[in-house]
Amino acid sequence: MRYIIIGAGAVGGSIGGRLHASGHEVVLVARGTHYEAIRDRGLTLRTPEDVLKLPVPVVDGPEALAVREDDVLVLSVKTQDTTAALDAWAPTAAHLPLVCAQNGVESERIALRRFARVYGMCVWLPSSYLEPGEIVAPAAPFTGMLHIGRAQGGTDDTALRVAAGLEKSRFLAPVVPDVMRWKYAKLLSNLGNAIRALCGPPVGEADEALRRRTYAEGAAVLDAAGIVYTSEAEQAELRGEQVEIRPVEGSAHLGGSSWQSLARGTGSIEADYLNGEIVLLGRQYAVPTPVNETLQRLANAAARERRSPGSMTVAEVTAAVEALDVG
Repeated sequence: MRYIIIGAGAVGGSIGGRLHASGHEVVLVARGTHYEAIRDRGLTLRTPEDVLKLPVPVVDGPEALAVREDDVLVLSVKTQDTTAALDAWAPTAAHLPLVCAQNGVESERIALRRFARVYGMCVWLPSSYLEPGEIVAPAAPFTGMLHIGRAQGGTDDTALRVAAGLEKSRFLAPVVPDVMRWKYAKLLSNLGNAIRALCGPPVGEADEALRRRTYAEGAAVLDAAGIVYTSEAEQAELRGEQVEIRPVEGSAHLGGSSWQSLARGTGSIEADYLNGEIVLLGRQYAVPTPVNETLQRLANAAARERRSPGSMTVAEVTAAVEALDVG
């Protein structure tokens, strides 16, 4: 089995780097200066235990790689980039298994329009990509927890084989028949990503209160839609102390994926598929979502204007929520 990691950023680079380090065949797909850095110097993976210099093969697109029948595609781009990525790979690889190692729940639906064998992956993997060619993965003793299962429900031999490879590569990789139940729970936990991106590190009761409102609003929407999701207690029990953020020499874990999008000035952010998923369902099931609607709008504006993380205060965001709620 060869793993083609489409999107070798924080998540994809961590997964691909760990798989390569444990002896699996891996090809990374990257763009721009990140591609050039990996091509010229290999991938640097910084962890709490060591710094790995990995000569992982890398390409900049599907035209540079002949796919094989034993390939598995691992999609780890941000959801807003899913359609473009899959449209590029589908002409030559639509018959291959595709694993959506992404936040949110939309990519599986997008993928199933183009690929027959789609797998969801619930990604609990603290990591960051801020410098070309370098990934920081600060969790230990396991680098992350990656539930996997068929997007339509159920499991199969491919899911078991992928999980076995991940488990040999410093990951927890439970194979579950209800992977989307785990992904919806992760969606709820990711609703606060926009707060961190807009306001910086969590500080004080006002910050915590806004996060609680964001989560409660999301949970109310999923409940109204009849969508099941794992409880926080079930998640914590399985993860336990096996995926803990620890110091990485020379690096700091400053924020999650949305924070990193603003820090790198990418011009886009995944709020439409995190907070926006709750807004969409809220409109469909007549549940008000002023907190998530405000966060979606403000995060998109910050990305579009290429503002740095922490450009707003919690008070400013809360005031914007209240103005929308009253309106």
